[in-house]
Amino acid sequence: MNKQKLIIIVGPTAVGKTALSVEVAKKFNGEIISADSAQVYQGLNIGSAKVTKEEAQGIKHHLLDVVPFNGVFTTGDWVKMAKDAINEICAKGKTPVIVGGTGLYVNSLLFDIGVSCGRDEEYRNKLYEIYNQENGKEIAYNMLKEVDPESAKKIHPNQKDRVIRALEIFHITGKKKSEMKNSTESNYDYILFGLTDDRDKLYERINYRTDKMLESGLIEEVQSLMNKGLTKENQSMQSIGYKEVYSYLTNEYDKETFIEKLKQNTRNYAKRQFTYFKKLPNIIWKNYKDKEEIFNLIKEFINE
Repeated sequence: MNKQKLIIIVGPTAVGKTALSVEVAKKFNGEIISADSAQVYQGLNIGSAKVTKEEAQGIKHHLLDVVPFNGVFTTGDWVKMAKDAINEICAKGKTPVIVGGTGLYVNSLLFDIGVSCGRDEEYRNKLYEIYNQENGKEIAYNMLKEVDPESAKKIHPNQKDRVIRALEIFHITGKKKSEMKNSTESNYDYILFGLTDDRDKLYERINYRTDKMLESGLIEEVQSLMNKGLTKENQSMQSIGYKEVYSYLTNEYDKETFIEKLKQNTRNYAKRQFTYFKKLPNIIWKNYKDKEEIFNLIKEFINE
């Protein structure tokens, strides 16, 4: 049986992924699946750089706004929904174009890295209750150290969802997350582009885009969500852009400090994204200005 073909575009924030993915989808009869851990949330629009109607140019986008702003969403949830979207797109005779900056999503879709063992909602909720109580972070982290010390070394106690997921995997499977072998054999036939640019130019664009987001109402967007009950404990508030605004609105920083922190944290995030993407197998690094070359490589890939 032939594997389903996927076109995948990853890269750091503000590198031009959205524009390129729309051009690719138009050129190759595609629909887009967002691989972005902030864009899955309803109401997180400006800070996540969610595609606008004008930018989408009529191309259907999947996995946007699939979870309430105060909901919990895992990598496993995204993989399941992405697989459903791929099947739906392929059934129409179209090509799935996956685009985003969340490397763990893409990696987990392409390769078996232990996210497909399901969930135990009751146990998971119990862990969240433990974690959110006083000294709960330390209690949950010590639980992880006890059952899976190797995973505990790689996970910071503040990474609530990762701590809880590692405990949940052990609870469901009896296996340590750290012992799960990553497969390099993918269930998909894919071409994977990493979009890159000169670092100074990228940082300039990050700073510019941050200013534009603030002008477009990022602070008001977060205030509106807080008015609806959003708190620092919500998973969506761990997203770059949102946690900084939240801290500003709760008087942790003055405005000047907050804006500088927002830009600095976004630049640091871009560095981490590069580091993660470099580990993905078969990645082809290109600049946005090389798009004709990208189109030619996709054409060859589709016609193989």
